[in-house]
Amino acid sequence: MQRITAQTTPIEGQKPGTSGLRKKTHVFMQPHFLENFIQSIWVGIGGVEGKTLVLGGDGRYFNDRAAQVILRMAAASGAKKMIVGQNALLSTPAASNLIRIRKTDGGIIMSASHNPGGPKEDFGVKFNTANGGPAPEEVTNRIFEASKQVTAYDIVETQDIDLSRLGTTELAGMEVEIVDPVADYAALMQTLFDFGAIRDLLASGFRLRFDAMHAVTGPYAKAILEETLGAPEGSVVNAVPSPDFGGGHPDPNPIWAKELMDVMFGEGAPDFGAASDGDGDRNMIVGRNIYVTPSDSLAVLAANAHLAPGYSDGLKGVARSMPTSRALDRVAAAKGLDCFETPTGWKFFGNLLDAGRVSLCGEESAGTGSDHVREKDGLWAVLLWLNILAVKRQPVASIMTAHWEQYGRNYYSRHDYEGVDSDKANALVDALRDKLTDLPGQNFSGLTVESADEFAYDDPVDGSRSENQGIRIGFAGGARIVFRLSGTGTVGATLRVYLEDVETDPSKMHRDAQEALANVIAAADEIAGIEAYTGRTAPDVKT
Repeated sequence: MQRITAQTTPIEGQKPGTSGLRKKTHVFMQPHFLENFIQSIWVGIGGVEGKTLVLGGDGRYFNDRAAQVILRMAAASGAKKMIVGQNALLSTPAASNLIRIRKTDGGIIMSASHNPGGPKEDFGVKFNTANGGPAPEEVTNRIFEASKQVTAYDIVETQDIDLSRLGTTELAGMEVEIVDPVADYAALMQTLFDFGAIRDLLASGFRLRFDAMHAVTGPYAKAILEETLGAPEGSVVNAVPSPDFGGGHPDPNPIWAKELMDVMFGEGAPDFGAASDGDGDRNMIVGRNIYVTPSDSLAVLAANAHLAPGYSDGLKGVARSMPTSRALDRVAAAKGLDCFETPTGWKFFGNLLDAGRVSLCGEESAGTGSDHVREKDGLWAVLLWLNILAVKRQPVASIMTAHWEQYGRNYYSRHDYEGVDSDKANALVDALRDKLTDLPGQNFSGLTVESADEFAYDDPVDGSRSENQGIRIGFAGGARIVFRLSGTGTVGATLRVYLEDVETDPSKMHRDAQEALANVIAAADEIAGIEAYTGRTAPDVKT
């Protein structure tokens, strides 16, 4: 065992996005690429000497190799201890929980979230701070600056640690504790939800299907839903984590989770369906013959969270990312709750959660969570839905109908144009930005623009400001369009167009969303010139 100092030079493209650094796996596997980024994390957080960190990931290809490199670099840099999920596995919310309950100095999560995995697909690394949440911009900026100046890194040359064996070992003077990745998370869930009521629901003949999408939530869902709550064996499908997610795309939406959608809209469908993503922080909710959009799910959970023991005293407040539909706002207004609108990226919820300003928050991209951790949490959302169903004893479709009749329905859809040439995508956004001041009062596809701006966020807790967070177009009557370039892909640019309209007439609340939003969709292309700039006549994905 020998500690060495390896010489290196800065590598371009190591700027963390909304949740860490994501690249093609082969890029991370290039000489020095991973090591440079880890060294930049060490510098960005003021070093790791004497510190304790959590380490885990979603099990995607290169997860196991990257874990060994990170451990050897941490030991060489004087870290006191690393707490590692068995086989280097930890769902993102479980990692957040472990950071919090062990009071560590932070953690490293190896994941590209909902992106595909494999030698030709995606890999990612992010640093979470001591509160359990993704590093804020001030930290990621320091990491990026360090990446532009790195000249060397320390690493221990040694054999791999056996990460399959629970217990404690030592690496060059650093303690390595390998823990059950599920146990602490499952214990936390039992403090939040009425497991007895959910057991009774499942024992009554209520059937569920949870699709883990060959990703990290499989072991968590098997342990909690089947072994603890009594769902019949086989209720959790695709439950074994796979380095390439079974060759699929572990993004819980109707496109990529088609297998679940076919079951839930077929004959003899279960009562409740759900899915989670690569690292376990996203969710999809489906009832028999009804898909619940993430924005609607967030609103329903806010309206009914008090039915679960962990939220029986009511919510302190709620928050949503700016592109998320304003269905949550309508619930908050009716209940007298503060409702915060933040940029996309879970880290923006962190200050609000830490300050006790909100209890529940969510994003339209299938992420929902609460103050129990500092990440979105897919299985948590599923359990809260089950707790609500256990109390109400109504089908998902009935719960949605009652919700819309009480609060109105925010028809909502997101159109993704993937792999767009970056120059063309930026030209589209620049042209939009230039015309914002002239849009109010103009009519597009029968809709009159009432407001147009580029969203900037002033954090009410620390006073920091985040600009250029997406372009918003508001119309008379409540319709809205948001344009935003995504930072979660690895190739080209993804243009996301978020489309929304409000319906308060109960007789019009059960239309197809694309049909209900037809005028809004037409207005989006008319305003932005999507086809003209991208050459696309239709989005790649509609959710």
